[in-house]
Amino acid sequence: MASTYLTRAFSSNTSSTKCTWSFWVKFSAVNTGSNSSMLFEARNANNSSAYRTFIRYGDNATLDFLVYNGSSSLVGEYYTKRKFRDCNSWYHICYSIDTTLSTASDRLKLYVNGVRETEFITDNYTELPQNEAVKTTSSVFTDISRNGGSAGYYFNGILSHYILTDGYVYQADTFGSTDTTTGEWKINADPTISNWGSNGFWILKDGNSVTDSSPNSNTFTVGGGTLTSTKDSPSNVFATLNPLDTFAETDYSNGNTKSTRSAGSYRSAFSTLGFTTGKYYAEFKVADVANGNGLGVLNLDKSPYGTYISSAEKYVGINDNAVGLFSNILYYNNVNQGGTWTSWSNGNIIGLAVDATNGYAYWSVNGTWQNSGNPTAGTGGYALSNIGSNGTYVMGCSNSTSSTEVNFGNGYFGTTAVTTNSGNGYAGAEGASKFNYQPPTGYSALNTKGLNA
Repeated sequence: MASTYLTRAFSSNTSSTKCTWSFWVKFSAVNTGSNSSMLFEARNANNSSAYRTFIRYGDNATLDFLVYNGSSSLVGEYYTKRKFRDCNSWYHICYSIDTTLSTASDRLKLYVNGVRETEFITDNYTELPQNEAVKTTSSVFTDISRNGGSAGYYFNGILSHYILTDGYVYQADTFGSTDTTTGEWKINADPTISNWGSNGFWILKDGNSVTDSSPNSNTFTVGGGTLTSTKDSPSNVFATLNPLDTFAETDYSNGNTKSTRSAGSYRSAFSTLGFTTGKYYAEFKVADVANGNGLGVLNLDKSPYGTYISSAEKYVGINDNAVGLFSNILYYNNVNQGGTWTSWSNGNIIGLAVDATNGYAYWSVNGTWQNSGNPTAGTGGYALSNIGSNGTYVMGCSNSTSSTEVNFGNGYFGTTAVTTNSGNGYAGAEGASKFNYQPPTGYSALNTKGLNA
């Protein structure tokens, strides 16, 4: 959500001692140093710590919950020992609060993916006093994704199914359950909540809707920035570019679907999801072909993978474990492979289809397949055996003083929605994606539904 935040002014609470937060979150960057970001904040007045409560993604990738009383004293402090460093998966976060309980350790219960979190950093751990007031909503400031008092600390990531119950306590199993086959925690898309309280709300239920889906009418507004929708969701995780698989000289934005190299030589970025079999399709939008845009396929299981994340200049195709197309030149092992390719222009959308089952890769320019390639028929592709057969493959892009916007099927290039086919775009074979052009027959988006198709 970057510099975007949601806001609403509320009247008095149903209760100040009982409440529940439940939301799903996908982090776009790992916080390090002094780089905390807000997931929720309610404060009594502007720039005041009195009756202030907030949930944040902490400086060192912890999850923090803090409560200040009417005297601006910190009376509740919970910093997890656990670090949250996975930028590929969705986490379900559930805080159940009941300060009326006699057992201090039960007044705040934090669940992550259905499992109660019990270990907190000792130096940052203060149990809530009995009957302590917790500010869940405020008549002045209630913000999601920023610090309302100082107008900063914006959250960098994606949020979904954001729920607050005011005056009523629910546990994590109201909002999710364990899949009996995979053992994974999965979302309950329509949880049974009998009591919401006057200030309870349910937003971000369907894409980027800030309309309250609870029986209340506690709709939020977008206070700043641009709130975009995405098909990436807790029930279907989409690939993005992987910010953990590179170094600081590559910048990521728009939920890690845009890679930017502001100056200097080539750097590469690769998908968070890989595959060994199956057929997958993605689209890449060219920003600055004159300075260098390229895209292709990398075999993670073949050395020298590590060179792509070193400080030296590396582009897709410089070694023999990857192949990349740079406008009208196809590179493998730093050698031009020849072929007939249309030169790119800024704004072109380049399609990449990878058939890992039969071992071929194909490129298109604005929907037209290149070099006589036909991925539907399985002819004219580049043989993946050149970069290593039976590997784990990822899609990637390379930039040199340029940027690339990637649509792995989530329906956007940066903040611009796909509008083709009457605004519906075109779905891959898995049926849960949105591309600018029709994917070849049998090719899925690189998401969990596609991987399991």
